[in-house]
Amino acid sequence: MKPFMDANFLLTTPTAQALYHDYAAKVPVIDYHCHVDPKEIYENRRFSNIYQTWLEGDHYKWRVMRSNGVDEHYITGSASEREKFQKFAEALPKAIGNPMYHWCHLELREYFGYHGVLNGETAQEVWELSEKKLAEEHMGVRGIIEQSNVAFIGTTDDPTSNLEWHKRLAEDPTFSPVVAPSFRPDKALNLEKSGWQAFLAELGESAGVEITDLTSLEQALEARMQVFAQAGCRAADHGLDYVPFQKAERAEVEAIMHKALAGEPVTVAEAEAFKTALLLFCAACYHKLGWVMQIHYNCMRNPNSAAFAALGADAGFDCMNNVSCAGSLYALLDALYAAGTLPRTILYSLDPGENELLDTMIGAFQGTEVAGKIQHGSAWWF
Repeated sequence: MKPFMDANFLLTTPTAQALYHDYAAKVPVIDYHCHVDPKEIYENRRFSNIYQTWLEGDHYKWRVMRSNGVDEHYITGSASEREKFQKFAEALPKAIGNPMYHWCHLELREYFGYHGVLNGETAQEVWELSEKKLAEEHMGVRGIIEQSNVAFIGTTDDPTSNLEWHKRLAEDPTFSPVVAPSFRPDKALNLEKSGWQAFLAELGESAGVEITDLTSLEQALEARMQVFAQAGCRAADHGLDYVPFQKAERAEVEAIMHKALAGEPVTVAEAEAFKTALLLFCAACYHKLGWVMQIHYNCMRNPNSAAFAALGADAGFDCMNNVSCAGSLYALLDALYAAGTLPRTILYSLDPGENELLDTMIGAFQGTEVAGKIQHGSAWWF
């Protein structure tokens, strides 16, 4: 009987098998966008069980559990790690048509040597196996990364980060994969959201600049970009609810910023004008530094207000948005292209209905610096 998941899983033709096993499988992984904690890499965190590697902060798996009626007590609540894993194992078979089902079993096969099927009945078997495997010397964070043939990891980092762990890793001759920071300045752009003023204070302190106007904000951001560049940064990432484009004179943008600094509410149009100005500024800086600009957009953040109040952000409740960003994204790229400041760019929409739009859009703004200067990013979340 053919195994559930053998070495040729999803490779249904001889050509596919040859391309993967003879070529693709040997190519090092360049993970240019992830949320791995560099401190855990440097300290070579050890895991005691599969819950800690799989469920501790993985909201993809939390969503599977919630969709199958699992009580929050067993997801983010006070249940034991073993109990939480049991509930996930019981829910997983109901996701058999979802990639979650496939990648869980691929990980069980590749890292734990388990060729069975995970469900409620096999959960104890998998739990015990994981405890034994994770106790092996090569199964710390560093060992898992190295056996995965990872050559580069691009983490996601706040502009105020001191990048301590990236610097330590760069100086460590015992770990060969490159771990580089990525610049994520969302908090600087979101002047209509709570916490913006507090963030500017933190940004100013980290940059040694008192932020009182648009010019000083730009100076602080650029100063932090230089620090990131010295630490090996090669990319920036913007997570946008939607792509804005509302051109305004600099004096208008200054007035909007002063209004927000005074604690006065801003209109949607004013927020968009401010964000547009900062996006254009940041992109021009990225171009000068030779960085890649990533834009993730069309995510509806925290739509479940009760869950947000109880659990906070990034707990697995975000979902697709469907704001039409074709016109604004075209305008943003066009303004940068016309100014000669369009950096290498990767575009991601959480709405798959925009895939064909992005596939055609990227062809309108390519450049001679490198083949594929503007790219459509990989699948994001759903």
